[in-house]
Amino acid sequence: MVNQAVHVRGLEKSYGDVRAVGGIDLDVAEGEMFGFLGPNGAGKSTAIKILCTITDATAGTAVVAGHDVRTERAEVRRNIGVVFQESTLDAYLTAEQNLRFHGELYGLPRRLLRERMDEVLELVGLTDRRHDPVLKFSGGMRRRLEIGRGLLHAPRVLFLDEPTIGLDPQTRASIWEYIALLRQRQDITIFVTTHYMDEAEHCDRIAIMNRGEIVVTDTPDALKSSVGADRVRVRTEDDPAAIAVLRERFGLDAAIHDGMVTFAVADGAQFVPRLFGELGIGIDTVTVTRPSLDDVFMAYTGRTMGDTEKGDGASALARMMMAGRR
Repeated sequence: MVNQAVHVRGLEKSYGDVRAVGGIDLDVAEGEMFGFLGPNGAGKSTAIKILCTITDATAGTAVVAGHDVRTERAEVRRNIGVVFQESTLDAYLTAEQNLRFHGELYGLPRRLLRERMDEVLELVGLTDRRHDPVLKFSGGMRRRLEIGRGLLHAPRVLFLDEPTIGLDPQTRASIWEYIALLRQRQDITIFVTTHYMDEAEHCDRIAIMNRGEIVVTDTPDALKSSVGADRVRVRTEDDPAAIAVLRERFGLDAAIHDGMVTFAVADGAQFVPRLFGELGIGIDTVTVTRPSLDDVFMAYTGRTMGDTEKGDGASALARMMMAGRR
């Protein structure tokens, strides 16, 4: 039987009439990298705050590293590391001073603290900057230091809440390289939240969250396979007319996304020649892509990650993509 690092049942959090987390169930195995994927406002950070004992649940239970988040708060905190969205480093202290302060709060003996500081600074590539004030660090260096600080007391579970938010693509990629290195060197469970599709691909499993609820949980590959259909995007001489023809002649639901007519169809590469021959409307450009996590999100929620609210076009495409599963 696989030991669970996180065990959640019926977890809810409400603020007045607003239900931020809507009764989620969740199990994360020890040593797993697990991710919450969803847009801002989906309830990811609220759920993490409950698991980290920062806020109380309205209902439900949660056990982290073998301890109840409601009745064993101190034990939970001893066994977790947390990297929040907003930086909590003291910019006027050096990297080493930030780590030392954290270690003393956790009561690490002086000799062990010295050893752990050396280890985490090497792990995150900041050994040669240990005596520099954080004020001089780049955004990526600060994030690496925060991850190192979260590991200082050797936690069993490390929570990374949007660990690369606000960073440029190159720095984001660098942070994930360090997270991959961390997984190789440390026996630890990592629980990450993100709204970046490419980051979710790093996880062993992901739970897609939407409007406070978990809509589906599985491996990234299994989720993409569940969608089934390819996504075809075309720009034509008359997009509204093309949408009508796709519906009437081909039985396909289509909508305009990001300025292009978009629809889902099984084996898109074989369908494109037929499209050119039978659409009857001039086609300027066409692209075919295999299912992505964005497609998965649309299929299960009826909208893309970038959509602020569910629209009819998104819903039509979602229905078509889900039809590819049958």
